[in-house]
Amino acid sequence: MADINLQAIHDEMVLVAYEAGRTILSANPADIGTGTKLNSVDIVTEVDQAVEKMVSSRLKAAYPDFSFMGEETYKPGTKIGPEPTFIVDPIDGTTNFVHSFPNACISLGLALHRKPVIGIIYNPYQDLLFTAIKSHGAYMTRIKGSAPQKLPLAASPRPLAGLSNALVAVEWGSSRDGPNYDLKTDVFKKLAATRETGGAMVHSLRSLGSAALNIAAVAAGQMDAYWEGGCWAWDVCAGWCILEEAGGIMVSGNPGEWNPAVDERVYLAVRGAPAGQRELVEEFWGVIGDRKMDYSV
Repeated sequence: MADINLQAIHDEMVLVAYEAGRTILSANPADIGTGTKLNSVDIVTEVDQAVEKMVSSRLKAAYPDFSFMGEETYKPGTKIGPEPTFIVDPIDGTTNFVHSFPNACISLGLALHRKPVIGIIYNPYQDLLFTAIKSHGAYMTRIKGSAPQKLPLAASPRPLAGLSNALVAVEWGSSRDGPNYDLKTDVFKKLAATRETGGAMVHSLRSLGSAALNIAAVAAGQMDAYWEGGCWAWDVCAGWCILEEAGGIMVSGNPGEWNPAVDERVYLAVRGAPAGQRELVEEFWGVIGDRKMDYSV
């Protein structure tokens, strides 16, 4: 890593993110072409494709020796290697985008030796930018040109006091049947249910409709945890770096794995706290029990 200037790469990625944001904002979702991949809720638009083309062109021109993995050009079976790799979701939250719901973002990550080392997440609707460089902290900029705020936002984050005091992010995902879906919905029910009925009775569940924005909210300390299965490396790479630099941790969403790979596809993000991280993870895994989500097919 010594011969790679992460700060310079970060700065270029921020410029690219802002340009992508302008493209996203200039689009009228009612007038754009859409298609589907897996099913009717796994949506791709011509704007996703145009943004990824711009991003890949800019980053490949600036760093021709780096690899590139983008959601819209991904070829099944492609693996992330040890070389520097840009991992990009041009619009994370495409369903929100096509409904003009203002929770969508570009997610730009850089992985080195298969580990996230730069994260850039930009929601142009709210002019909200999250950034991080490994070992240099994480920041949130609310309006372009304003002073960045160090993450987490609280100067003295509260200890985590278990699921009964937690605000937890979840997502339905695009796969709406089968054992993974059954497990998800069962866990959602147990998280929300009263302790008298065997539930964890969390404060509430939230769905921002974007994995990247969910992770960013956990990094900021606005939510306590985010549990997900079925998303991809481009959904989590940028947020992962931001989360860790804000003191949070990323573990597997399946019980027992404390050091998941960036392309694990099943994740549990927990915010930074002076105490209670490990206990919350183990309590969450206890809700799941001996079951596992499997997205290997």
